[in-house]
Amino acid sequence: MVRDKHGRKMSKSLGNVIDPLDVIHGVSLERLQEKVQEGNLEPREHLVSMEAQRNDFPKGIPQCGTDALRFALCSHKMQGEDISLSISEVLSCRHFCNKMWQTLKFTLGVLGDSSTPITTLEQTAAVGSMERWVCSRLYSTVLQCEQGLEASELHTVTSALHSFWVHSLCDVYMECVKPVLALPPDTEQSVGAQQGVRSVLFHCVSMSLALLSPFMPFITEELWQRLQPFSPAAAAVPPTLCLQPYPRSSQLAHWHFPDEERDFLLVQEVIRAARSLRAQCGMTKVKPAMWAVCSPSQAQVLLHFGPAVWTLSRTSSLHIHCPDGAECPPALLSTPPPTGSLVAVVDHTCQLHLHIQSGVDVDKQVQQLSLRRDRLLPKLEQLLLRQQEQASQSKVPAHIREQTDSKCNTSNDRAALIFTLPHVYQ
Repeated sequence: MVRDKHGRKMSKSLGNVIDPLDVIHGVSLERLQEKVQEGNLEPREHLVSMEAQRNDFPKGIPQCGTDALRFALCSHKMQGEDISLSISEVLSCRHFCNKMWQTLKFTLGVLGDSSTPITTLEQTAAVGSMERWVCSRLYSTVLQCEQGLEASELHTVTSALHSFWVHSLCDVYMECVKPVLALPPDTEQSVGAQQGVRSVLFHCVSMSLALLSPFMPFITEELWQRLQPFSPAAAAVPPTLCLQPYPRSSQLAHWHFPDEERDFLLVQEVIRAARSLRAQCGMTKVKPAMWAVCSPSQAQVLLHFGPAVWTLSRTSSLHIHCPDGAECPPALLSTPPPTGSLVAVVDHTCQLHLHIQSGVDVDKQVQQLSLRRDRLLPKLEQLLLRQQEQASQSKVPAHIREQTDSKCNTSNDRAALIFTLPHVYQ
């Protein structure tokens, strides 16, 4: 049963009945209240129903479309036999449709800039670090879809597809390849890199549309048809997406790189910390140099994804420094970060340093550090208390203790830096 966002059964007297056609085409508040007055409710129930509509839909219901409504319904985890439907969730799915259009517009622009044909899926090899990562993410997404469909858990399928399209393909990969596509095609290396990006981008978008087709049949068909003129095997492709075989993970076995996915988790944490530090310092336009003080293994990962790190973190360059020079390979050695740098903690073995630029509001930074300190200390006390309790209980699993110890170490490092950073500004 589909209920309202509060979990209540839909009832005319409560004014919370949602007509699917109103969600698809949109409706004004005035028209909603006209429908109530046209019904057979008692006058007292008219007032209750219309007041509920004014509270729930003060501006009416925006036009969301069929695909957005279908995707929103499939995104719900079935708890018992009820679904609590919220219009805001359907509207979010409509925004996802807009994201799909923007992605295809970017992809067609990239494909149209080259006369070199796209290689087939079997011939496309992921050479660059970011190509290997996004291809492996696509393989993992297809595998999640297979498992979710076999278990009849549609919400896991829709979540995996939304996460790949928005957070992996758009937010990360497309942003990383823009500098590569902007390079002048005057060398064989740049031409090869750009052609590799085009092939990988085409197959990622094409296969994602096929994966989304059962949930959003109309928009995926429209976008897929626009993509087909660039298909490497246009003659063998069915004339419509609904006749296309559903993607299988066995097709992408050559795109499975689990080490790349695991290593990129560190890169994402570094990018998140760097962006947060830049936002706190008001560095919205400048791109400062960044130093990463980390272990040798982390240094290898950051070097491997170096272009992605400074592109997504919006820094001008990346310098890596290993405090323990004896264990660090000579190729990774660099000068320590300059004194007076702004510091962010990624984990207990990795710190980021950004050089202070002119124009930073020192008083504002000290005030923000004081607020962060006040928020962190109670959390640190709770973690230390939990750590002591777990140490005295033998039944606590080892991996839970390790997680608590890691959180304590990270919080201790952050607290130490917060206490020392005000002296950097003074």
